[in-house]
Amino acid sequence: MTGRLHVQRLPLARLLPALASAAPLIESPNMAPRQPVSAIRMAQGRMTLAPLFWGLTPPWLKVLDHAPHCARAETLSKRAMFQEAFNARRCVIPVSGFYVWKPQARNKQPYLVTHVQRAPLLLGALWCRYHTTLTTFTDSTALISVPANACLSPLTDRLPVVIAPEDVSTWLDPNTDPDQLTPLLMPAPLELLGAFPVSRHVNNPAFQSPSCAHPVGPMLRWTVPQEL
Repeated sequence: MTGRLHVQRLPLARLLPALASAAPLIESPNMAPRQPVSAIRMAQGRMTLAPLFWGLTPPWLKVLDHAPHCARAETLSKRAMFQEAFNARRCVIPVSGFYVWKPQARNKQPYLVTHVQRAPLLLGALWCRYHTTLTTFTDSTALISVPANACLSPLTDRLPVVIAPEDVSTWLDPNTDPDQLTPLLMPAPLELLGAFPVSRHVNNPAFQSPSCAHPVGPMLRWTVPQEL
C-alpha cells in the first residue's frame, strides 16, 4: 500500500471551483504517514481544505503507531474501524503523485505514480474525529486502496483509489447512499496513470528535496496494442 505522497503546486481552485480553502495546502515532495496532510471534505455544506493527521485514530486506539494509513476497499463495510467513517465521513486527499516500490531481487525500486499529463489527483479517503477533551479534538484520515490496474500491477498489487473531479461531490456528501459509492471504488482507468523510477533517496522520509520526484528512467504507461 502507498506510504508516501508527493504534494506540490496543485491548482485546486481550477480543479474544484466550489472549494473553500480554510487552510493553506501542506506541500511536500516526500510526505510520510504520521504527519499532517491536507484533505478536502464537507464542512457546513461546503467543500473545505483542512489538515488531518495521516493515520486513522478512532477513540479506542491506544498505540499511535498502530493507526492505519490505508484501508482496503474490500473491508470498508466489514471492519468496525472503517465502517462508520466510510458511511458518513469521506474525504479526498489532493496530490501531485504518490510513491510505490517495485520488488526486485536485492532491493526495491521506488516509482512515482502520477497522472499521465501531470494533472492533480484526488485520492479517496475516510476520516474520523477523536475528542481529547470536551472542546478539543484531533481529526485523522486513511487512504482507501484498491487492486492495481493491469498497467501498474507489475510495480505493486494495490494503489490508492482515484476519485474523478466530477464524482467528488457525490463522494464527499455524507448523505450519499453507500451503494452509489461502490462503482467509485475501482482501479484507475488504464490510460489515467503512469509511473517512472526515482532515486532511492526517497526511501528516507527525512529526505525532502525536490529531486525525490526526478525521473531516473522512462515512464511506464498504458499503450493501446497496435493491430497487425
